[in-house]
Amino acid sequence: MNEKAPTVRVLFVCMGNICRSPTAEGVFRRKVEEAGLDGSIHIDSAGTHAYHVGEPPDPRATEAASRRDIDLRPLRARKATARDFEQFDYVLAMDRDNLRLLEMLRDGSDSARLHLFLDFARSSNETEVPDPYYGGDQGFERVLDMIEDASEGLLDHIRREHGL
Repeated sequence: MNEKAPTVRVLFVCMGNICRSPTAEGVFRRKVEEAGLDGSIHIDSAGTHAYHVGEPPDPRATEAASRRDIDLRPLRARKATARDFEQFDYVLAMDRDNLRLLEMLRDGSDSARLHLFLDFARSSNETEVPDPYYGGDQGFERVLDMIEDASEGLLDHIRREHGL
């Protein structure tokens, strides 16, 4: 592992930080580790609401990720703050509602690159990662597929833009 401070900082954001954004954090962390860039990229997740602060990811998200050898168990929900826009290079919303809330939270700061996460997807024409919370297990699998695709595109983008 590289000893220097991470050069790129990425924050994934959904509503409660128990389904989509921790899944994105876990998947992207795995992709970054596989690429040997874990010392160069810092990864975190947060929610726009404080409903689940301190809680672990939804058990269905944890189980779906576990079937793909991704461990979400150590993660805990936190609420996004205005300070995140000073600390992260990329703030990636899972959907337009959360993007709008983040734009209000950003309060004019343009230091972070605020995007919809699926802007980086390679094979999906969809623009939003759907919230699987109220659906069945298949929703979590679909979300994982979307997140894996967008994570690969994001990693390629970061490599190009930041010379990693």
